[in-house]
Amino acid sequence: MCESLTLVLVLFAFLAIAGCEGTDTREQVDDAVKELTGKKKLDQMDQMKKDINKAAQLQAERFKKTRESAEEK
Repeated sequence: MCESLTLVLVLFAFLAIAGCEGTDTREQVDDAVKELTGKKKLDQMDQMKKDINKAAQLQAERFKKTRESAEEK
């Protein structure tokens, strides 16, 4: 069942992309294919992970600076 659904989605994506000539239409089809395959969600989750890591790093740097300034006094 899952294999046939995947095959149908791939075939649909291929036919949709092959039939697109305008850039706007092509972008819409690419976006739809990414949405159907879940790539869009994975990209969003990867970006969130990067943002969280960056925020944690900034927080650690702030804590370190606060601790160093407290030790100087």
